[in-house]
Amino acid sequence: MSIASDPSAASHAPARTRVAPSPTGDPHVGTAYMALFDVAWARRTGGRFVLRIEDTDRVRLVEGSEQQIYDSLDWLGLAPDEGPQRGGPYGPYRQSERLDTYRPYVERLLADGHAYYCWCSAERLAEMRERQQKDKSGSGYDRLCYGKTREERAALPGFTDTPVVRMLIPDDVPLAFHDLVRGEVRAPRPDDQVILKADGYPTYHLAVVVDDHEMGITTVVRGEEWISSTPKHILLQQWLGIPVPQYAHMPLLRNSDKSKISKRRNPAARLLWFREQGYLPEALRNFLQLLAYPPVGDDGSEIATLEQFVDSFDWSRVNTTGPIFDVQKLDWLNGAYIRAMDPDLLADRIIEHLVERRVWSEPDADRRDLVRRATPLIQERLTLLGEAADKLDFLLVDDATLEVQQAALDKLGDDAARVVDASIGVLEGLAPWDAATIQAALRATLVDDLGLKPKVAFGPVRVGITGRQVSPPLFESMEILGHDAALTRLRRFRELL
Repeated sequence: MSIASDPSAASHAPARTRVAPSPTGDPHVGTAYMALFDVAWARRTGGRFVLRIEDTDRVRLVEGSEQQIYDSLDWLGLAPDEGPQRGGPYGPYRQSERLDTYRPYVERLLADGHAYYCWCSAERLAEMRERQQKDKSGSGYDRLCYGKTREERAALPGFTDTPVVRMLIPDDVPLAFHDLVRGEVRAPRPDDQVILKADGYPTYHLAVVVDDHEMGITTVVRGEEWISSTPKHILLQQWLGIPVPQYAHMPLLRNSDKSKISKRRNPAARLLWFREQGYLPEALRNFLQLLAYPPVGDDGSEIATLEQFVDSFDWSRVNTTGPIFDVQKLDWLNGAYIRAMDPDLLADRIIEHLVERRVWSEPDADRRDLVRRATPLIQERLTLLGEAADKLDFLLVDDATLEVQQAALDKLGDDAARVVDASIGVLEGLAPWDAATIQAALRATLVDDLGLKPKVAFGPVRVGITGRQVSPPLFESMEILGHDAALTRLRRFRELL
């Protein structure tokens, strides 16, 4: 028998979805992955997307992590409709501020015989688990405390004064439920889960059930690792007489070896990593969508806006196979978004990223204009925003301090000094100063008059102007630098030669 409500009831009613991360370190990319599908379903049905901070694990809290969650979701365009920062009618939205909420539910479960106190010490529980493993006698709590008063339990070994509360799982607990993504699902039998810890804080299993109910959550979107917990969550909902929400268990993000993606093994598991590397938020959002959903763009294109994703969204189209987190695919998407972007907007993104990463200081108006003029020269060659620094730095340094790379000098031939002398001579009185005129003048002098091949002819000029062997288009770069700066650089380079 299925233990979830009829899935058709939530088909097009306004949905309330939530993402509920714990502020225990850098936000996990899985938070954004779940939030994306939360947002899609909420918007598709005209509902609301809620952010709840689950901070009851006080030992693992990391200062600043909560703010990073807010910033990351805002950056991705997945900001919640309700949450700790935005408020809403169902607050507070931090579990640590809701402790008085949970105790009445625990008392009701105790009074109805669905839960009991457990006074077992940590040492006693560890010994029990060790014995079970040795004897291969199963797992889970052995119910030593069930049915005993405090005094009766205190007379036995392994007692502690501060009890926890466990739920009492019946022998005939239903294990099947309907999932929006997977259809009928069966889960393993749960054990007597702790629902209230010794410190008075609820465990995840109680808190999530109570909070989802009190916040009116109608659709719970979470990773497939929580399938095994769903029967006990539904059991708690039924015992407490509260509605059972719809469940959608998403496929887990996986490394190339099919293991679950984790921050310990893969830097890409850190949501902040993508911003640090210079990925565009719209490209990352598009990538996360494609991990579990078919292309929705025009003509089957893999590139799609969030609005297109929302308009097409249907749970039946979610892929249940664990997607491989292929960063090369993300690189391709990011490059495609960069190439399609308005150059001025891209220039602003480049500046914002490099200033944020402290690669550049905040540019003044002249330098900002220079970056805008130079961005079209590198736009087709960029994969990440951070790559722009290496390609544009030569334009932003003082002409007298331009550093010439030794590797570029080593590649020059014996004609370098003669080429630079001839270039200075033809460029000194050149007008107008634009890329086409510069190219024509240098070609006539270096290729036609001196009889040099273009690669040999223009190589020394490139090194003198940019300090490197490979650079953005030379003549366009010289136009942006201006007549005086270009001549200053070439004359200084000639002295170096």
